[in-house]
Amino acid sequence: MPHFHIDYSANLDGVIDMSALCETIRATAAEIETFPTAGIRVRATRVDYLAMADGNPEHGFIDLSIRLREGRPQDVKEYAIARVFAALKDFMAPAMETHSIALSAEMRDIDAALSPKFGNIRDHMETTQ
Repeated sequence: MPHFHIDYSANLDGVIDMSALCETIRATAAEIETFPTAGIRVRATRVDYLAMADGNPEHGFIDLSIRLREGRPQDVKEYAIARVFAALKDFMAPAMETHSIALSAEMRDIDAALSPKFGNIRDHMETTQ
């Protein structure tokens, strides 16, 4: 793990390439030592029903939620969220020149005792070492 979940307003379809944003987040996370590559999951969910700010339906949003197992020091988490959020802002900069879009991100710890995991992705990954 970590899991990166992007909620985004439906009015951003056609404005941004959501698949490319997911890949940007994945690639950025893979460069950060605290995120084990085999555990990275990035997904996006379109939000069809929303109301924002002054009610103008042109406003859009992207909210990035990062969940990861507990135990990382605070400074490591702060560095990681800053890097990922910078990648999100850089990716969104062209769209934000012509569209009103709110960006947000949150990182939270998962209690390992309450979050069982099982998988064999590591067994199927090609090693580059």
